[in-house]
Amino acid sequence: MNVATETSSEAPVTARVVTVALVGNPNSGKTSLSNSLTGFRDAVANYPRVTVAKKQRNIEHEDWTIQLVDLPGCYSLTSQSAEERTTRDYLQHETPDIVLNVLDAGNLDRSLFLTTQLIEMAVPRIYALNMIDEARQKGIQVNCANMATMLDGPVLETDSTEGEGIGLLLDTIVELAEAGRSESSMTIPYDQHLEEAIERVQGHVEELHPGILETIQSRWLAIKLLERDDELLRREGDHGQLIASVQQECTDIANTHGEEPAILFANSRFGFINGLLAEIRTLSEDPSARLNQTRAIDKVMLHPVLGLPIFFSFMWLMFETTFTLGNFPMDWIDAGMEWISDAVSSMMSAGLLHDVVVDGALAGIAGTIIFLPNIVILFFFLAFFSESGYLARSSFLLDRIMHSFGLHGKAFIPLVMGFGCNVPAIMATRTIESQRSRLVTILVSPFMACTARLPVFILFAGAFFSEMAGTMVFLMYMLSIFFAMAASILLNKTVITGETDPFVMELPPYRIPSLTAVTFHMWEKASEFLKKVAGIILVGSVVIWFLQAFPQDVDYSADFEGQISTLETEPESEIRDQTIRSLEYEMQQEHLQKSFLGQISLTIAPVFEPLGFEWRDTVAIMTGLVAKEVVVASYAVIYSQGVDANEESVGLREAIAGTMTPLVAFAFMVFALLYAPCLATMAVIKRETDSWRWVGFSVAFSLTMAYSMAFAVVTIGGLFV
Repeated sequence: MNVATETSSEAPVTARVVTVALVGNPNSGKTSLSNSLTGFRDAVANYPRVTVAKKQRNIEHEDWTIQLVDLPGCYSLTSQSAEERTTRDYLQHETPDIVLNVLDAGNLDRSLFLTTQLIEMAVPRIYALNMIDEARQKGIQVNCANMATMLDGPVLETDSTEGEGIGLLLDTIVELAEAGRSESSMTIPYDQHLEEAIERVQGHVEELHPGILETIQSRWLAIKLLERDDELLRREGDHGQLIASVQQECTDIANTHGEEPAILFANSRFGFINGLLAEIRTLSEDPSARLNQTRAIDKVMLHPVLGLPIFFSFMWLMFETTFTLGNFPMDWIDAGMEWISDAVSSMMSAGLLHDVVVDGALAGIAGTIIFLPNIVILFFFLAFFSESGYLARSSFLLDRIMHSFGLHGKAFIPLVMGFGCNVPAIMATRTIESQRSRLVTILVSPFMACTARLPVFILFAGAFFSEMAGTMVFLMYMLSIFFAMAASILLNKTVITGETDPFVMELPPYRIPSLTAVTFHMWEKASEFLKKVAGIILVGSVVIWFLQAFPQDVDYSADFEGQISTLETEPESEIRDQTIRSLEYEMQQEHLQKSFLGQISLTIAPVFEPLGFEWRDTVAIMTGLVAKEVVVASYAVIYSQGVDANEESVGLREAIAGTMTPLVAFAFMVFALLYAPCLATMAVIKRETDSWRWVGFSVAFSLTMAYSMAFAVVTIGGLFV
């Protein structure tokens, strides 16, 4: 039995500890394998570069603590990208006991290029032939015993989705750990001229680092220097004789062979891979047949004319279904929460605690939790698109458009992740090599409509645009893409100038999404939402209630209590009861305006008057700075006031519907889409840019965009409505 825990630098649980580095190509199923080994549930998807930073987990297995370090996916160990540098630096400087090399069993031609460089680093290795189920479906069979002999390390077949080979993999790690670390003596054979150059440069390296580098490490360093690795050349820059020797060797090789050493090294590695595969792999099916199927689908999905209409049709279907299908469970949850609220209210005696629980906590939770079905449905579609491979292909459809807007092609995946949450979206920008392009993507990511904004859109769409609510939600998400693009143009032309870099992204294979993967994505987002409901939304609802309930002694503009008392002495009639309810409502609304919440909001409200927003909307905007879901909770708490206990309560949509015109409602939706990122997003912007200046700029920039666009909506729209 194995138990996993998350750790960074904690003391080991047992005395016997082995550190295992998980290394593999993007989209090789590396994170899925890590999840299977540890039981954790990190984000997985059928597109590259889901892991953007190293993550460490502890696994207890057979009296050993296995420290599993999941490193970012990369195709090689150069210094060209942040993922490559992170992975290589860890392997070079942290010296893990074992490297678990995750290979896509169905695409060994590509996966093994990274393996050849791991061999050159001489680290002890275990090879996991992952996604073996897909390889078998393609008719691929691998002789694991021969492969283990030729690659100097155990080879195991794994299927992380079904758990195949996981137990054997853990046992193998323990076996190697008990045998003790031993450096691999295997090397990749190169052309005679390259070997001679390696030997000469290696001699200089060993002279400069006597007794520090093992022979195999000095060979690896010599190869990287001959490949003109920028980072290592800078690191060894003080050693003039070594650098001069490397430059001379590179010049001689280029003159002799007509190609740079880096190309010759790559050709030799691919030659080794081809020879290896000829010995260990058999194909019972023509691989071109499956490739032709993929190309046939891509001809339609990536068609230069039809591709974008198909993409937007899928997006419209997703949001229309999210709203219409989500309405049914929304009504059930709403009725359930109303029953719970009535039950709690009947069990508690009147007083402050009753009002806090019923009108504060339960009102805020009820107003927000009803949107859970919509979030689950939305992420069913996003998970389906992701797992099928279509989401990654969408980047190719939008790549040319993104370049015209000044965004790097690799920005697509982070921006799409922004539909879920802006925090991981900003973290995913680490895959962008250009610092300028990465900064632009970080600053425009908060404009993407995250799920926290979805309840706001659904609330207002249902209240003001019920006949076309699904289309309005779709429009808001399309506007989020448009405003992100527009913001990138503005930033590229004014604040962060420069050219965008070319973009090449791997197209993952089409896959039939597994029920397990789709269900996991849905549960992940549902649980995150429920945690917010039980945390920040609950606390926010209670705080809002206290602010609107105090001070309790208010100087009213009229003697409401006296008028109500007088009316209560009169004979019962419908007119009398209606008048009493009206007076009670007026008194409660005046109390609300003179409360701490009302006073604060009325002070700020003039700023938003040109947009048509009243003081209640100002409350929602202010609380939304913490988390956008709190916008709905604020409305729920505010509009829970003023309903008589004997009167049938109206829903939040009906309560809001009479407070503004549809044009102002649309302006509010635009403002909620664009205005300042939440506190969590601000924190991650600070961490990723290492500057409070860019956090302040992001807040000011987004507020300016939000106010300007909302003002444009009410001004231009007012000319036609």
